[in-house]
Amino acid sequence: QVQLVESGGGLVQAGGSLRLSCAASGRTFSRYNMGWFRQAPGKEREFVAAISWSGGSTYSADSVKGRFTISRDNAKNTVYLQMNSLKPEDTAVYYCAAQWSTKSTPFYSDYDVWGQGTQVTVSS
Repeated sequence: QVQLVESGGGLVQAGGSLRLSCAASGRTFSRYNMGWFRQAPGKEREFVAAISWSGGSTYSADSVKGRFTISRDNAKNTVYLQMNSLKPEDTAVYYCAAQWSTKSTPFYSDYDVWGQGTQVTVSS
C-alpha cells in the first residue's frame, strides 16, 4: 500500500497559480488511479480531478475545468495538480488519494489511501 504526502499549498491572490504535488512511497504507485479532492470549512469533501493509473485518462469537476490540470509521473511516484486562474472559492484543504481499481471514479468513498492535505488560500 502506498503512503501519500502533499505539498505546494499556500496563499495566492485571485488569478494566480499554484502547483500541488503528491509524492507516493511504495513500488505499486503506477498501479493506482489517483485523485485530488478538496474540503472547505463547513463543507463536504468534493472531487476535483482524477487520473488513471497509466495517465491516459483524466477528468475534472466542472467547477475547475479549464483551470486545473491533473498529471502524473510514474517514474517519480508523483501526481500533480496545476491550478491556474485561482478564485477565492477555490480556498480549501486539498487532498490527494489513491484508488486501487480498474476504473477511476470521482467518489471519495472509492479511494483507499489519503494524504494529510495541504492548505490552499486564495485572497480576493
